Amino acid sequence: MAAVTLLETRAVAKHFGGLAAVDAVDFRLNEGEIRAIIGPNGAGKTTLVSLISGRLAPSSGSITFEGEDITRLKSYQRVGRGIVYTFQVTSIYRNLSCYENVALAAQRSLARGLVGSLFGSERAVAERVEAAIHRVNLTDRLDLPAGELAYGHQRLLEVAMGLALDPKLLILDEPTQGLSQGETVSFCALIRELAKSATILLIEHNMSVVLELAERITVMDRGAIIAEGAPDEIERNSAVQRAYLGTGDAEA
Repeated sequence: MAAVTLLETRAVAKHFGGLAAVDAVDFRLNEGEIRAIIGPNGAGKTTLVSLISGRLAPSSGSITFEGEDITRLKSYQRVGRGIVYTFQVTSIYRNLSCYENVALAAQRSLARGLVGSLFGSERAVAERVEAAIHRVNLTDRLDLPAGELAYGHQRLLEVAMGLALDPKLLILDEPTQGLSQGETVSFCALIRELAKSATILLIEHNMSVVLELAERITVMDRGAIIAEGAPDEIERNSAVQRAYLGTGDAEA
């Protein structure tokens, strides 16, 4: 079966003064992929996904999603189309319970299309919340204030909030940052499970995670894509080794 393009950028660029953080990037992502974006600090990775999610407006170029031009859509409008971006720094409401955090996301998603009684709305929200919490294995922490969770569980809660928005494309920025080895193993299993129902795009500095999860890897440096391919191709690529892998201690 031929691959179906979910997202495409064409010559998309973002300039901050005289700096091209993203420089005329052509990027294509297929439905059902797990794609990783890697590169050294300042390579333009987070800027690119911010352009995709609508957190930043491009200086030039275009972005299409499911064949529709979304270049000028606001971030909330892109969420409505199924593009969900979880942030590099955990973004939760610390004084609210886990349930309430996920419920806010579920209400936002369901309010766009839900018609019916208040009871029906509450039931739909509850079902969405419980499903998302179950997928990230936080059911036993449903009533805890989010701020009391361990850091790794806060990251999982943020993923649950993203899942409650019913994503077609889930963007994860440094999802394993701060996780223990055991938590990272569990998180990888979760990502493989999530990929059954959503396309995954992740920025990740942990190369063992990238090589384990990603079907294709996009490598950026200085605002441009310098390589793209399967994990074994990227490992062998001399330009990638010079810019990133060969440094040993560089972060994505």
